Amino acid sequence: MTSANAPTTTGRAAHGHSHLGIALLVISAAQLMVILDATVVNIALPSIKAALGFSSGNLTWVVNAYTLAFGGLLLLGGRAGDILGRRRVFIAGILVFTFASFLGGFANSEGLLLSARVLQGAGAAFASPTALALIATTFPDGPPRNRAFAVYAAMSGAGAAVGLIAGGLLTDYASWRWVFWINVPIGLFVAFVAPRVLGESTPRPGNFDLPGAILGTLGLTSLVYGITRSATTGWGDTTTLGAISAGVLLLVIFLFVESRSDAPLMPLRLFEERNRASSFGISFIVGACILSMFYFLSLFIQIVLGYSPVKAGFAFLPFTVGIVIGAGAASQLTPRLPPRLIAGPGLLIASFGVFGFSRLEPTSTYVSGLLGPMVVTAVGMGLTFVCLTLTAVSKVEERDTGIASGVLNAMQQVGGSLGLAVLATLAARITTERITDLAPQLGEAQTSGDTGSLTTLTQSALTSGYTAAFLCAALALFVGALIAFVALNAPKQAAPAPVAVAA
Repeated sequence: MTSANAPTTTGRAAHGHSHLGIALLVISAAQLMVILDATVVNIALPSIKAALGFSSGNLTWVVNAYTLAFGGLLLLGGRAGDILGRRRVFIAGILVFTFASFLGGFANSEGLLLSARVLQGAGAAFASPTALALIATTFPDGPPRNRAFAVYAAMSGAGAAVGLIAGGLLTDYASWRWVFWINVPIGLFVAFVAPRVLGESTPRPGNFDLPGAILGTLGLTSLVYGITRSATTGWGDTTTLGAISAGVLLLVIFLFVESRSDAPLMPLRLFEERNRASSFGISFIVGACILSMFYFLSLFIQIVLGYSPVKAGFAFLPFTVGIVIGAGAASQLTPRLPPRLIAGPGLLIASFGVFGFSRLEPTSTYVSGLLGPMVVTAVGMGLTFVCLTLTAVSKVEERDTGIASGVLNAMQQVGGSLGLAVLATLAARITTERITDLAPQLGEAQTSGDTGSLTTLTQSALTSGYTAAFLCAALALFVGALIAFVALNAPKQAAPAPVAVAA
């Protein structure tokens, strides 16, 4: 083990590079870019919708196209890094992500933008898992590696909030296209510097399990497409039913293939242990609720409250504060309490916070309607995230530690995609029904040219859809809390090792 006072030449001898500060900058920039891209477009959604003519139903695909590709290929990206070399796969993923960002910024149609988002998600799926692994490859044991993990965790935790703020600034002061173009210089910098400062892992022969990756991703995409399509065509539409049926069938075949594979992407043995299976299920629910919450709040704040994109981005800052408070409390409680007594209350708190969003009205203000529920939800999520990470890898065999963490992240991404599809479909249906009920008033307002009444009635219909989605999300989190209380039976976890933070 490297001494805390060892010179940098030790790191050079062990890992091949001594530029650890630049290496950390490269890995952190890549992780921040990948994580924030899941939320950076949320603030730009109204502008994208107006520029490219997206329907309300199709607009969710700007988010889902990224998260589906990211979650569906995440395990394959980690496997590719093990087999081909993590630095090589990391750079390839960053280049794909960068090219897709460049392409997305020039999109002049729905199809081109969604294709770019899929390509971004694929690049992120190969860059993200290898970025974490490269810390162990590049940084020597002791304070240097601890500092690197601390900064990496900070980038991961701050990514969502930074994405919302950056999306607001870029959309307001430049164009929504810069939400994508901003990644290009960062990505090129990372790809150019990475070979010079990052160590390479030793490639290991292995099986990619391409059938598993293809079946899982296609099955999820087909299922989400069918659910999203039902918002406009109804559940009786032949194409809708066909897409949902095909998705379910492909996922069943995926599970069969994984159970028979010698080197599965998602070893089903991981689900045999009660705590891990519960953690994966809760992570799925949390991903579904949190991604949907960001999506609907972004629309409510801009369309109903009338905030500018940059003001909307900064409106989410209290969420970051709440996450920090909750995570800090969880790290202190984990050595003292079993996970179910931390994650369970955390999910209940988050459920209560999201329920607060379901009480929003078109006349609600930021302070009276949003601030309180936002902080409460964030604190609950902070308590939950720490426990899920610990219980997902608790008592796992050493060979499965990386894949267990990967499955946990993949479940959150996949949950986000499916959850957003279901809740956006529900919101669209409720909004349509509300508009039908308000048709006489809308007709009168349109005939008389009363734009104020027209806007108020439209905002009322949209709010009805949003609040219905929030109510369902709150119920889902409540179910997650029940799972945590009943199924999480792990003992108290070891206290997290002290992590030195760079000055």
